[in-house]
Amino acid sequence: MAAQAGAHTRNAAPEAANTRLPQKGARLRRAPFPLRTVPRVKWLKIGGLSLLGIVLVIFALIGYLNSTRETPTEVVTPYDGSHALPGIGDTAFLHSLELLTQTDLQPGHRIEPLFDGDGTFPRIWQDIRAARESVIAQLYYCKPGAVADSLKRVLVATARRGVRTYVLFDAFGALELSEEYLDSLRAGGVRVAQFRPVRWYTLHKAQNRSHVRAIIVDDAVAYTGGFGIDDVWLGDGHRRDQWRETNVRFTGPAVVQLQAAFATAWAEATGELWTGWRPHEAPAAADTSGAHAGLLYAEPVLGSTAAERFLALTISGARRTLYISNAYFVPDDDLRRMLRAAARRGVDVRVLTAGPETDVKVVRIAGRAGWEELLRAGVRIYEYQPTMLHAKTIVADDFWVTIGTMNFDNRSIAFNEESNLIVQDSAVAGLMRGKFEDDLRFSKEIVLREFVRRSVFAKALERLAGMAANLL
Repeated sequence: MAAQAGAHTRNAAPEAANTRLPQKGARLRRAPFPLRTVPRVKWLKIGGLSLLGIVLVIFALIGYLNSTRETPTEVVTPYDGSHALPGIGDTAFLHSLELLTQTDLQPGHRIEPLFDGDGTFPRIWQDIRAARESVIAQLYYCKPGAVADSLKRVLVATARRGVRTYVLFDAFGALELSEEYLDSLRAGGVRVAQFRPVRWYTLHKAQNRSHVRAIIVDDAVAYTGGFGIDDVWLGDGHRRDQWRETNVRFTGPAVVQLQAAFATAWAEATGELWTGWRPHEAPAAADTSGAHAGLLYAEPVLGSTAAERFLALTISGARRTLYISNAYFVPDDDLRRMLRAAARRGVDVRVLTAGPETDVKVVRIAGRAGWEELLRAGVRIYEYQPTMLHAKTIVADDFWVTIGTMNFDNRSIAFNEESNLIVQDSAVAGLMRGKFEDDLRFSKEIVLREFVRRSVFAKALERLAGMAANLL
C-alpha cells in the first residue's frame, strides 16, 4: 500500500509542478498578445463593420440618392436673342411653366381661399353633406379628436345616403388613427384604403409619402391646402393651439386634375384602376372669364422634380413682389441664390415662416443656417409669433398665386407627392397679398444686425442641423 501511495505521489508531482505559482522574483513569460484583448477587438471590429453595413443598406433602400440631388442651377432663355427671362405676366413664362411642370392652366375657375380651421372645415362639411353622387378624400396628417370625429360623421352619413364615398389615408401620416376608427368608416359604407403602409420589404419607398390633401365632391368642387385631420387646425390661427393655415376651394377644369392625382394613388393602394370618369360640367368650366388655374401634382423622381422647377421659375419670373409663406423654409443653395438674385434686381422678396411655436424645431434651426446670406442680399424674413404657421403659399407681382401642400424643403421638393393649385388672377392675388400683410402684423422681422449677434452655440447648432437639411 505504501509503495502504491508513493507511486501515486510521484505520478502526481508533474501536475503539481505545472500548477504551482511562480516563486517570488521569478520572471513571467508574456503571451505575444493579451488573451482577453484579442476577442474584444475582434468583436468590436465585426460589430462596427456590421453596423456600417446595415446603415449603408438602409440608406440604399430608402433612396439616399434622392436626398443628394441638386435643383436646377440656372434659368435661361436660349431661344431669345436678348436672353431676357420672361416675367410672370409674360405669355412666354406661362408656356415655359406648363412645359416644365406639366401643369395645364385653363380659364373658367372659381377660386376661394380659405383661412384657418374656422374658414375651412364648415365649408368642407357643408359640401360633403350636399353631395349627391360621390365624395373623394385623400388625407395625410390625421389624429384622433374632434376633427376626426366630425370627418367620420359626415362621411358615414353621406355613404348611408347612397353616395359613393372613398377615403385614402397616407399610412404614415395617419398612423395614430386606430383600426377601430377605420373599421367604423368601413361599417358605415365608406371605402377606406391606406397609402404605402411601412413594411420591411418596402423600405425603398417608405420615405416617399403622399402629402396630398384632396377633397372632391360630385366631381365638381375640390379642396386642397395644408389642412389636416387634427384639432390643432381648429380655430382662427391666432392662438397657441390653433394653427395658422391657408387652404383653397375651387371649381373648374383643375378639379379633374386633382381627381387624376387621387386616382393614381388609389390605384397603387388598392390595385383598382378607375375608368369611366364622367366629370360634371361645373358652371365655371365653360366660363372663359373665370380665373386661369391648374393643379401642380408633384411626384418624387430621380433628378430634377416638377416642384423645384416650379419654385425656380416663380422666383426667377418675379419682377416686383415675391411673398412666400411657408411652414418649413429650408431652401437649398441654388434656391437661396435665386432668392438673393431676385432681391438684388429690385424685387421685394419677403418670407414668412414658422417661429418659436413651430412643431418641428430642427427644421427651423436648419433653415436659419442660410438666413444671413439672404438678409445681406435684401430678402426680408419674418417669423409668425402667436402659433404654428402651417400655410404653404406664394403671391407674386399681384398676379401669380399658389396655395397647396408643398413646403419649401427637400422633403416636399424631392420625397413627397404634393398638390398645389396655381392661379393667374389679380383678384385672388390681391386677397392673398392682403392676408400676407395681415400676417406680418403678428410676426417678428429678423433684422440682420441683431441676427448676426446670436450666440456661437446657436450658430454651431444651425450649422449642424443644416448638414442634414436634405433629409428634412
